[in-house]
Amino acid sequence: MSAPLYNAEILRLAATIPHHERLPEPMATAEKRSPICGSRVTIDVAVDDEGKVSEVGLLVRACALGQASSSLLAANILGRTPAELAVARDALTAWLAREGDAPDWPGMDIFTPALDYTARHPSIRLAFEAASEAAAEAADTAAKAKV
Repeated sequence: MSAPLYNAEILRLAATIPHHERLPEPMATAEKRSPICGSRVTIDVAVDDEGKVSEVGLLVRACALGQASSSLLAANILGRTPAELAVARDALTAWLAREGDAPDWPGMDIFTPALDYTARHPSIRLAFEAASEAAAEAADTAAKAKV
């Protein structure tokens, strides 16, 4: 028998999203929306002089899976580079499509029961897609400001 899609850990993460307020002055913002269910995640970021995420703020209006994914992202994003976030995003996408191993990101194995529910995959990817985009934009802006 397979594990339930919405288990206690998913629901716990969904209810405890770190950094759950928007930043007052972000260096970049990205919003992603799932066309299937309407889940939406907005992520604000700031990066330090090395281009690593130094601040993050989230606005999450998503199903429990999107909220749980946002929680895992937010709990582990500080200090990450845009390249690391892109790798995590791409690994998550490949894993959900059964084209790779689980992403090297803490806690992602909780989504194993969702592998067979392809309609839920966009919600799980939202936070990682938005974070990758916002971090890349913020790092690019910071690099241009140095010149």
